[in-house]
Amino acid sequence: MTPIQNILFPVDFSPSCQAMAPFVGRVASLFSAQVTLLHVVQPSPSGFELAVRSLKEVEADLKELARAKLQSFLTSEFPAETTSRVLVVGEAALRIAHLAREQEFDLIAMPTHAGQFRRMLLGSTTAKVLNDVDCPVLTTQHAETISPRALEHKEYACAIGLEKDSERVLGFANQVAEVLHGNLTVIHVIPFATPDDLIQFDLDDRVQSQKRSSALRRIEGIQKAVGSRAQVRIAIGPLKDSLTLAARQLGADVMIIGRGPQSSSQGRMRDLTYAAVRDVPCPVLSV
Repeated sequence: MTPIQNILFPVDFSPSCQAMAPFVGRVASLFSAQVTLLHVVQPSPSGFELAVRSLKEVEADLKELARAKLQSFLTSEFPAETTSRVLVVGEAALRIAHLAREQEFDLIAMPTHAGQFRRMLLGSTTAKVLNDVDCPVLTTQHAETISPRALEHKEYACAIGLEKDSERVLGFANQVAEVLHGNLTVIHVIPFATPDDLIQFDLDDRVQSQKRSSALRRIEGIQKAVGSRAQVRIAIGPLKDSLTLAARQLGADVMIIGRGPQSSSQGRMRDLTYAAVRDVPCPVLSV
């Protein structure tokens, strides 16, 4: 069984969604998965409108307009006979997360946005979904009208630390690579220990060698635990920059990274996830 059978594709009828549609279709084709398009109506009537009409009437009109638009949106990419289309009312991120849990979707595919959203990712619907859902989320680079690069070369990169959760992340990445007969490379970054190292840039050769050897031994154990035989690349440097460079050098089709497995009062998101979604030069699959 493939790890992805049902894909939820939230749409807001924006150019970003249109640009991402061929990519989502490609992913669905690779996994023989079903796609569900979801649109969330978020009523925000003006005071004047509420003075002459009830909120219920306003919502009904908005739903009718949105339903018609949803039924005609991306019909060539996702024909009606093979694609479910769902319309709900409420706050977008909450409704997306609720539906994903309720119907047990295997993957949510969402675009991010260009312009100020690049600097305001923490406030975006995509960021809230990344924080709230349990299933993997596939996001693309910030693009309004350019479709993401097609998954043709089948090069997958999986960024892991050395903690226990890395087994879960690498296990998922290994399963994806096996199903798609792709090449998988494990990337581990040894961060600089102090701000001074950022200036010096290089560490003592002996310390570097010890850290690399220790990391390789731990990664070997993680790979053995999940049945992976991926190539391993160790980098020493700033975490986000090292991952960005590695993805570019590998020509990675997708970078797979981990999110916190459980939500907490501070949220489950790690700073790396936001940075990777924003800056890594390929789609990011966070699990």
